[in-house]
Amino acid sequence: MANMKEIQDRRRSIQDTMKITNAMYMISSSKMKKAQKVLKDTEPYFYAMQDAISRVLRHAPEVEHIFFEPEVAKAEKDKKVGYIVITGDKGMAGSYNHNVIKLAEETLEREADVTLFVLGELGRHYFAKKKVHVDTSVRHTVQRPTIHRARSITQKMLELYTSGELDEVHIIYTVMESAVSMEAKSWQLLPLKKAGFHKRYIELSNKELAKELLDVHQEVISMSPSPEAVIEAVVPQYLAGTIYGCLVESYCSEHNSRMMAMEASTKSAKDMLNTLSIMYNRARQAAITQEITEVIGGAKAQKRKQGS
Repeated sequence: MANMKEIQDRRRSIQDTMKITNAMYMISSSKMKKAQKVLKDTEPYFYAMQDAISRVLRHAPEVEHIFFEPEVAKAEKDKKVGYIVITGDKGMAGSYNHNVIKLAEETLEREADVTLFVLGELGRHYFAKKKVHVDTSVRHTVQRPTIHRARSITQKMLELYTSGELDEVHIIYTVMESAVSMEAKSWQLLPLKKAGFHKRYIELSNKELAKELLDVHQEVISMSPSPEAVIEAVVPQYLAGTIYGCLVESYCSEHNSRMMAMEASTKSAKDMLNTLSIMYNRARQAAITQEITEVIGGAKAQKRKQGS
């Protein structure tokens, strides 16, 4: 059994660690709530952008544009595909980063010609260690996601797509489906699919606000100078909103996952402290018993000495 000093040192170490995990839990909780509020405040604008695209497709279904899937698509093996992968800048977030990286690696095995655009230092370091090429022209932190950052990423993706360097653009991010459930998902940003566009966006967003805004019947519209020009103006805003939503969803998921990890760590620390308290009390009782035994033994020895 360890002596009392070793147990006390161990208890102090665990108590210090528990203070850190508690602080990290509180910080992540605060950041997640702020990010969710910002996303909720900006959602109506981007849902309106999506609604505008839906209305154009409803009133001019024959419209052709580079942003939509062509009638004759390339063979899968000939496609050049870009993937935006959103990871965290830091660890200690449970399985958050592992799930995103695992989905990205499965994609690399499945696709023939893939270009990775990794957001988050942890993901970049991981793929660099694995000797996987990552395009560094899109290099952003994932902390405090902003619409400006989303527009910068959108502009770069549109440049690569319209120039023919990429045939498809996808994004891999994490959705916080509930307070205890996060799931890594892949979503195709470009080209857009006309079929089921309205329904698919509601499924992606999974928000009551989206259903409320997008299910409203709209009047007949006129598009000037042309439906193509409207698409040219609206789609970049829609993509920026989608990427921004993915950034914030991932940011919230990261902090929620970190909250869960820190909560579990704090609980484990408390359990260890309880165990160490029992061990300390036993060691203390054993020490007291030994001292009493020594005193009694000494007293008996002294008595025998005096008797002799």
